[in-house]
Amino acid sequence: MGVVFWHGLGIELLRGFEVTAEGDRVLLPVGAQHLLAFLALHEGGVQRGVAAERLWPDSAQYRAAANLRAALYHARHHGPGMPIEASGQWLCLSPAVRVDLRAARGTARQVVAGLSQLPSGCDDLVGDLAAELLPGWGDEWLITERERWDQLRLYALESLARQLCGAERYLAALQTALTAIDIDPVRETAHRIVVEIHLAEGNIASALRFYQQYRSFLQRELNVAPSPKMTGLVRNLLRT
Repeated sequence: MGVVFWHGLGIELLRGFEVTAEGDRVLLPVGAQHLLAFLALHEGGVQRGVAAERLWPDSAQYRAAANLRAALYHARHHGPGMPIEASGQWLCLSPAVRVDLRAARGTARQVVAGLSQLPSGCDDLVGDLAAELLPGWGDEWLITERERWDQLRLYALESLARQLCGAERYLAALQTALTAIDIDPVRETAHRIVVEIHLAEGNIASALRFYQQYRSFLQRELNVAPSPKMTGLVRNLLRT
């Protein structure tokens, strides 16, 4: 995705955290990084007490509040400074800062709604949707945000794969569906799309083999079988 700039200020949350100003990377203390990431994920803003509690859950209330004040200072005074708006006990990141995740969410929603025209090349779009949210960060407050992004990008990748298949762009469709499988190997929808793509191409053996591999995977990992909807795709191909 990369950073999207507005007045030269940007925050990247996908593929890793980075703050840039006019194309130059801004180095920040860890506390300031986490505060900016937290605010970037909460577009409507958040109360100071909530931010302190979520960012420093193992600290006493007074210590968490002190950490928040220090993080605010560093965020505002390193490099060009991040414009953080404060109103009473409410904090939010200024609209002057563009965040790559926000743009990615918008793109994903457009894909799910159905693109009026498919791009000639899908590598960049698929690459954006494949990007993880703050990989390597183990903070508890990220769990729900990661799940929210993962579900949105999965739906977008699956929708894009179906649209590409409908346009008979089978290679791009297959690669897109496989990207979704890499994100969530258990989820059936993308596996079903791969089978549908193989069948659309007339690759019956490939469709059957992929189905059997997924069925074995589910049996081994979860002791369950594919849904009747997926089995129905290859029912006439299975040996009796």
